[in-house]
Amino acid sequence: MDYTIENLTKEEAAYIGEKINEIVPHEVDADEEEFVLKIENENGEIIGGCIAEAYEYHWSRVLLEELWVDERYRHQGIGSMILREVERIAREKGCRVVTLGTASYMARPFYEKHGYTVFTTLKKANGYIDYSLVKYLDRDTPEYVPANNSGTRFKVSFGNEDDAVVIQDGLDTYDEAYEPKYENVGFYKKLVSKSGRFAAGVIADVKKGAYGFVEALFVEAPLQRQGLGTYFLKEAEDFAKENGASVIMTSAGDWNVGFFKKNGYLLRGELKDVPKGHDCYELYKNI
Repeated sequence: MDYTIENLTKEEAAYIGEKINEIVPHEVDADEEEFVLKIENENGEIIGGCIAEAYEYHWSRVLLEELWVDERYRHQGIGSMILREVERIAREKGCRVVTLGTASYMARPFYEKHGYTVFTTLKKANGYIDYSLVKYLDRDTPEYVPANNSGTRFKVSFGNEDDAVVIQDGLDTYDEAYEPKYENVGFYKKLVSKSGRFAAGVIADVKKGAYGFVEALFVEAPLQRQGLGTYFLKEAEDFAKENGASVIMTSAGDWNVGFFKKNGYLLRGELKDVPKGHDCYELYKNI
């Protein structure tokens, strides 16, 4: 092979993101905006909150990355307050759906009470199951009202990066009671020609001893359909396997899912009409 593998720079990673945006259907293009919500008690302590990311315009989706409530304040309607505010913001931004992830030891029933449905499942080696859930905001869904709403004495407000750290730490502490905290390692590589010209790049993350995830894979247009994408995908899979992962996952749209299927990836879930007019897929491969 007349190429070598080298580390990817931040600038090249940004370039890959830009090029991928160019090759997806035009109407999928979107702006991204992360926001943090928090709830504080009478002493100014953060007792709950969330971290979310909005993909506006035609993508029209809010990804609820993390939601946490302090153990002392659970079952008081605080989680419901946070979730309702996320949905209000999503509607305000013109987003059609909210998606999120949870686990079998966490809050799947809570989300289902609020109208969320499971669209992917992944059973892990430790016996726990990861779920992805979705709620279509443009569909009629009965509003769930908790039996205990005493948490409404507190207010939801926007937070900052420091608040996000508190929320993430709280959730991590909860998770560690059920699962170990996995070390994260990255495979951020590029293929370059003998002359040093960029040919392809891949961005993948691996939780050591658990699973890997391919975030982005791009091959320059003149070099496509020559096996470089498949070669680089295999390199990412080998890296994940070397770091103890037994499965590797990725996301794809109806415009590129065929490539991953040809490389042995299987469907584990799909979102219909998200973004509008297209379907998105979650895929996996045992390695």
